[in-house]
Amino acid sequence: MYLDPHSVTRVTSLGAGPIGGGWAAHFLARGYDVTAYIHDESERAAFDAIVDTAWISLETLGLDAGASRARLTVTTDLEMALDGAQFVQESAPERLEIKQTLYARMGELLPENIVIGSSTSGLTMTEIQAGCQTPARCVIGHPFNPPYLLPLVEIVGGKQTDPAAVAWAGAFYEAAGKAPLIMKKEIPGFVATRLQEALWREALHMVAAGEATPEDIDIALINGPAPRMVVQGQCMAFHVACGAGGMATNLDQFGPALKWPWTRLDAPELTQELRDRMVDGCNSIAGDRDFEDMAADRDAKIVAVLNALRQSG
Repeated sequence: MYLDPHSVTRVTSLGAGPIGGGWAAHFLARGYDVTAYIHDESERAAFDAIVDTAWISLETLGLDAGASRARLTVTTDLEMALDGAQFVQESAPERLEIKQTLYARMGELLPENIVIGSSTSGLTMTEIQAGCQTPARCVIGHPFNPPYLLPLVEIVGGKQTDPAAVAWAGAFYEAAGKAPLIMKKEIPGFVATRLQEALWREALHMVAAGEATPEDIDIALINGPAPRMVVQGQCMAFHVACGAGGMATNLDQFGPALKWPWTRLDAPELTQELRDRMVDGCNSIAGDRDFEDMAADRDAKIVAVLNALRQSG
């Protein structure tokens, strides 16, 4: 029913924001023909700036054969954007009514064998596909930001999704140079975002309690677990940390510590004071650097890490 995922040459990316623009840049760098749909021509300058920024890093990482900015078409006409698409990556605003309307329209315009992947980070596919007349081919394909650099894509279907569409999406994203994670079931926040949010809640609690500043927290992460997590996730980091006994030793020795009152997993009350502490702390870290400079610096360092991993095998 579905195309051979390795035969796809034409991708449509919907959305003009950092995720939509980032996806467009990623697919261009992998040698696809890309049609990008933006809602209004006023979004074009911001979209182009995202692709321009991404392209610097993508060229440093190395472009696939045939990759070219000339293979990008940008349009405000949804029907034109979907014409001839062999895969669609949807990155519309995170509002359920917008996505449901969009999927209902795509159900009318796209052949049933064309898979649609949603970049949503907070909605479920069961909700999104509710008004689509062809829901079986609709999946979540949730990236990490920036999607043109970070490989992860979390994939899961909704209640009406064909399992074959989920498997197809996994194969396609892998062919497109991503690291797909096919999830076992729909859960709020997927996998990586839930882990990230747990860390974020702990950070907010420490700032609220006066235990650490935003700068303290980022120093601790950058110089502590972050470098290790590039090569080992949390589970394997603890498995290897305990020597030959592995995770069994870890849990047997440190299991009681799980009950110690270190963590505060409930979300803190976002008071005006906490809000101001976070904003002031982050503005202090940023100094006089603007968004473009900080994003470029971030991307260059991620590229260096990715290239180092490649060289190390």
